[in-house]
Amino acid sequence: MEDNNPVLTSKEDVAEPQEANWGGLGIHTYIKIAVVVSLVINLYYSGIYSIVHKWISDSSWSHGFLIPIFSLYFLNQNKKKLLSLEIKRNYLGLISLILCCVVLYPITLFRLKFGYAQQLIIIPTIGSIILFWGGWKLLRYTWLPILFLIFAMPLPGSIYNDITIPMRRTAASLATALLNLVSGLEANASGVVIDVVYKGVRLEPALDVAEACSGMRLLMAFLALGVAMAYLHYRPMWQRLILLASTIPIAILSNVVRVTITGFIYILWDPKYAQGIYHDMLGMVMLPFAFSLYGLLAWFMGNLFINEKKAKSDEDIIIRKQN
Repeated sequence: MEDNNPVLTSKEDVAEPQEANWGGLGIHTYIKIAVVVSLVINLYYSGIYSIVHKWISDSSWSHGFLIPIFSLYFLNQNKKKLLSLEIKRNYLGLISLILCCVVLYPITLFRLKFGYAQQLIIIPTIGSIILFWGGWKLLRYTWLPILFLIFAMPLPGSIYNDITIPMRRTAASLATALLNLVSGLEANASGVVIDVVYKGVRLEPALDVAEACSGMRLLMAFLALGVAMAYLHYRPMWQRLILLASTIPIAILSNVVRVTITGFIYILWDPKYAQGIYHDMLGMVMLPFAFSLYGLLAWFMGNLFINEKKAKSDEDIIIRKQN
């Protein structure tokens, strides 16, 4: 006679599946990965060398060392899905790989001689390898870590200057408006230079919003980290888009605060504290300030709507029917 009474067992009594581990890929897979990585490094050696050299020599791009680490972390977040995928080659990836390596790269290297294009081709090359190796399913979980590498690519000098000059002018104009709020202080912005008259005395030299004060360094680092935070923290898509879009105005606002504080230090305190190591330290302080604003926005949106779903009291109980 069958016993149809359900038996209640706790989750602890049910065997849990073994946790996915990268070691399960096997030594042969890691050898293949090492070979492919070596081939890519050798093929794009000049471009990779110029990228790393820029990270080392230019503090505006020193955050580039962190970008590949974040990409690997993104991959690890999808570890279970990646290790459970059924690998199926897609020869469209092989075609695009040949296109990148045999057609586009030689054109940029010998014909156009445009260094930035040589660096950018590394990204579609990696994407093509992933597509050929594991198909669209593998690319689905790796596209963001691959595209995230673009934040490690230093912009060409001409493009960099075209972006920083308007940012320097904006920072100078807004800082001037704030400085004029002080009684007895008259400031006037002319391009990236702020002329200051305090208590009838013109201060010399004038305040110059230098390239380091453009906010570009903060913008690039904060934009990269903003994308990472929007990706890692689960929330509705509209909130992620708002958080991503907010990185630009927050970075600009933080830089305006930096320029204004520098101006007040220069005028009301001592000019030596507005330059050199003190100036650099103030720039470093702006990063946590920007993240505080970002976190405040994230907290506000997270508490804008209240989830009224109640947790079930029998959530830890599994009902199993015994035959």
